[in-house]
Amino acid sequence: MTAPAQGGYRGWRALSSGACYRFGGTVRGCAVTVWKLLVLVFLSVFPFHTAASEDRGRLPSIVMILADDLGYGELGCYGQPLIQTPCLDRMAAEGLRFTRFYAGATVCAPSRSVLMTGRHHGRTRVRGNAGAANPAAQALRDEDLTVAELLQSAGYRTALFGKWGLGDVGAAASGLPGRQGFDEFFGYLNQQHAHNHFPAFLWENERRVQLRNKVREVGDTGAGYAEEAVEYADDLFAERSLRFVRENRDRPFFLLWSLVTPHANNERTRELKNGAHVPDFGPYADRDWPEQDRGHAAMITRLDAHVGRLLAELRELGLEQNTLVLFSSDNGPHNESGHSPARFQPAGPFSGLKRSLTDGGIRVPCLAWWPGTIAAGGVSERAAYFGDLMATAAELAGCPAPPDLDSISLLPVLQGRAEQAQRHEFLYWEFHEGGFRQACLYAERWKAIRRLGGRLQLFDTASDVAEKTDVSADYPEIAARVTFWLDAARTLSPDWIPREK
Repeated sequence: MTAPAQGGYRGWRALSSGACYRFGGTVRGCAVTVWKLLVLVFLSVFPFHTAASEDRGRLPSIVMILADDLGYGELGCYGQPLIQTPCLDRMAAEGLRFTRFYAGATVCAPSRSVLMTGRHHGRTRVRGNAGAANPAAQALRDEDLTVAELLQSAGYRTALFGKWGLGDVGAAASGLPGRQGFDEFFGYLNQQHAHNHFPAFLWENERRVQLRNKVREVGDTGAGYAEEAVEYADDLFAERSLRFVRENRDRPFFLLWSLVTPHANNERTRELKNGAHVPDFGPYADRDWPEQDRGHAAMITRLDAHVGRLLAELRELGLEQNTLVLFSSDNGPHNESGHSPARFQPAGPFSGLKRSLTDGGIRVPCLAWWPGTIAAGGVSERAAYFGDLMATAAELAGCPAPPDLDSISLLPVLQGRAEQAQRHEFLYWEFHEGGFRQACLYAERWKAIRRLGGRLQLFDTASDVAEKTDVSADYPEIAARVTFWLDAARTLSPDWIPREK
């Protein structure tokens, strides 16, 4: 399995792995809680410095920008011919573009759980979209150590603006952002609420803030759609993100900017046949496309402009050489707005969309920008994924990473020392809707997918990126190896028990 991230402190790791901790087993909470306490206490006593920060006088800041349901092929720098993304294309030209980067899951909540915890989909806390039926299963808990908590304890000011989905008021309160390491939060707690881009209210920390939109509510989560659309949520999140950067220019900060575009407003799609609700159609107003297509494209171009504003603000403040900015998407593209995926080919050359375990559902764009550290115009074909944020952040902050991670620091890759970086032997995903399924990527080449009780399918992505031809019979040794690994990859969770249907 994946080796632990470099740069940590082995003595403290060993101290954390007491009798209640069992690798690959089901008893984890005690050790994770012990390690969490050790990390938080240790960092409060001992300052850390890294080679990445010595020549800058302070620890580098980290910005993670997360789009919602944006496909691999929906940016110009990944081959999109119709949707205009000049700011992200410039970000790619000035930084590093990953071509084999994967989300944590094929749907929202578990993908974000992987991002926050550095543990793959079979070992992270939240493994699916539980919804109102079991909200506690979709919440991080006190014993979970998040990237935000790690950085907060290393002296970073932390903020989350936008969509959360890993904790809510009531039964899921253990996962509220303020209880998982974020000093500031403004946005959506409930992911169904986040369907509406013009909501009636948002949350500021744990306080509900009314907006001027008049909403036709559907259900009791705050979801619905605006009949009077005044305040567009992503515009508000952009302003808060820019303000946060300005206010914290003199200290290291971690910003998770979690946009809600281009996710569909599913309730609006069901009732009005158009879930691509955006303030205006921008450069697509005169296109002879259906409104849904114009709205979908406008969402992405508006998102692009917001990212451009942030990068310009960092330059204006003189922070660009001390700030790592990452841009990605929480899973593959959707087809839920009533728009035409056939027009935009959002998954690029890959098969499947959101909710698929083929690469169309999980391979996502990822750009890294850090002038003066990341060489301009680079392309990395290394397989990496959401879980790598934890080890990368720990190395940047010079603090020990938690034990037993599924996380590798990408700092050597960012600094042009890719040959010194570790590689993942396996990456793992699962999906619980409509019957349990598993998938893994082995040796950055072999993709395996199987349904509970079903036969393993094996694809050679070196020659078959669309995963069309099952080669399991041609490579029985590879098939046996990945079968063995899939059998052992996940830990038992009472909230996420594999079922055939």
